[in-house]
Amino acid sequence: MKKTRVLSTILYAITRSLAWIYLVIALYGGFAWLTKTNIRTEHTRAIINYPFSDVSFLILDNNWSYFLFAFLLPVSSYTLFFWLLSNVFKVFYREKLFTQPNVAHLKRFYAANLIFPIVLVAFSSFFIEIDKGIFIIVALHLVLGVFIFIISEIFNQGLSLQNEQDLYI
Repeated sequence: MKKTRVLSTILYAITRSLAWIYLVIALYGGFAWLTKTNIRTEHTRAIINYPFSDVSFLILDNNWSYFLFAFLLPVSSYTLFFWLLSNVFKVFYREKLFTQPNVAHLKRFYAANLIFPIVLVAFSSFFIEIDKGIFIIVALHLVLGVFIFIISEIFNQGLSLQNEQDLYI
């Protein structure tokens, strides 16, 4: 169990950091787009530079639908994904595994992976063309959601058994 705690602690730190990085990218991209700060336009592209430099950071199509549905929505969604994933890893480094908050973390993660990808791709398809590769990513999220659903059910059963044992003692 010690190896699991060490590994989940490391993965928690990595995924929580990724969530913050995605959030900063979304906020910076949104700020630059709205204020036209540190951005230049070339033909049909909007190029957002790294802060305080002339080096390209984000290269986007220069229209609102692309910005919202092909950049801001996916980056914001992955902010949420990595935040929820970090909470899943947090479950595994706690002293007591079978608790209601831990089961709730798992449920939020599987629900987000089963619902959000399909809804977001369906909604975005009204505004932008969806690449075929996106459907592979959606399928991976669905598989991940089903896997975490199974783990959540195991944790729920473990919580029931633990509560039953606590009542017996």
